[in-house]
Amino acid sequence: MELHSAGHRRGVVAAPHHAAVEAGRTSLAEGGNALEAMVAMAATIAAVYPHMTQLGGDGFWLVREPSGRVRALMAAGRAGANARRELYRDYETIPPRGALAALTVPGAVAGWMLALEAASAFGGRLRLGDLLAPAIARAREGTIVTRSQARFTAEKLAELKDVPGFAPTFLLDGKPPHAGATLKQAALAATLDHVAHAGLDDFYRGDVGREIAGDLDRVGSPVTRADLESCRATLAEPLSVAVDAGRAFNTPPPTQGLASLIILALFERLRVPQGEGFDHIHGLVEATKRAFGVRDRVITDPDDLPHPVDRYLDAKFLDAEALTIDRRKAARWPVPAGDERARARPAAAPYAQSGPRRARRWPHRGLRRHGRGRSAADSSGDIHAARALPDAARPRDRRPALAVGPHLGLDAGQSAHGSALRRRARGPPAVGRARRRGVGGALFGRHGSCRDGGVACGWNVRRRS
Repeated sequence: MELHSAGHRRGVVAAPHHAAVEAGRTSLAEGGNALEAMVAMAATIAAVYPHMTQLGGDGFWLVREPSGRVRALMAAGRAGANARRELYRDYETIPPRGALAALTVPGAVAGWMLALEAASAFGGRLRLGDLLAPAIARAREGTIVTRSQARFTAEKLAELKDVPGFAPTFLLDGKPPHAGATLKQAALAATLDHVAHAGLDDFYRGDVGREIAGDLDRVGSPVTRADLESCRATLAEPLSVAVDAGRAFNTPPPTQGLASLIILALFERLRVPQGEGFDHIHGLVEATKRAFGVRDRVITDPDDLPHPVDRYLDAKFLDAEALTIDRRKAARWPVPAGDERARARPAAAPYAQSGPRRARRWPHRGLRRHGRGRSAADSSGDIHAARALPDAARPRDRRPALAVGPHLGLDAGQSAHGSALRRRARGPPAVGRARRRGVGGALFGRHGSCRDGGVACGWNVRRRS
């Protein structure tokens, strides 16, 4: 069956902001492939949607190659060398804001670097300066403040206003901007313009990296210049699970991709006949509880995993888990200590060392580089310091568990759900940024999605909450 729509044979992009859409569309129109278009969109969304994503976060991609192989591009920054327990001895939990919360290296730009290497292998030809130009222009000339940015800035003002660099960057005349106001980010524009000429590697190992490290040191962050210099994105095998529509993919630890796939698979096994009723909502909530039970015991730095996590995506395990869901009564939550009946059955894995996460709306800890215009932070709020941080005998380059993970779905014929585009035999890759969870489609985009007529992939930014 032909799944192409008349207007989408040569590609499609999507994002929550028209400026990011235009950046991706322009890249495709100029002959770039979808990986290049997504880098342009990622940079632009940082300029026009700064309360949701920034250069100080991490990035995770799912890339489906023309051969049909799906790869996970993992750009998760490790904890700084000075992130030791003694640094947090006066805190019950890791502080949610400020310098001590900015304890991991920002990996997002490293992800752009690896994505552009892949783009080049698939025939990419656009210059870095062309890809970053829309973001530079938006940051320099100013963008219209959205309703969500205005609301979240006002809500978080009390806890962020005194954090270095926050006020001059996100406030207008010392006050939260109202929806419709124009906000300029001159320092962000200067940083993007610099790396457009010097190369993205400069963000970690050049002048930008040196300035970032100096500022972090001055405010007391545990991240060092050596930490920045050692930052690299990597490729990994994605997680996947069979569903009725085909196969769903997500990223491995330290993301919560495992939990997202378990939710999808368990809910499907409930065979809820109609949406929006009690069975639908109850089924989703109970499937999520089961998935989070696994997540809270398993997801951690991938170097510390006691066994492969795909065991939790085995059909027999999922079938048994689905049978434990009471269709009429809610299971207790949170799970009472010692109640293993309410937890996932495989119990060999310990609690994640970095602990469970809560996703918040504000994407960074507020720490703002005055000269470079990027937010530095870690999603470490509400994490018990003694459990989450290594002692002197443990390596300090930990990768904490993260509350993100992109989705990619392929049907039995290798068509990409959600993009309304059928796979072609040849062509460059297509990419999309994805939500933490979703059903019924391949590309779910809080920050955008893109396809250029070749293969499909998903991308997500770790929100530094």
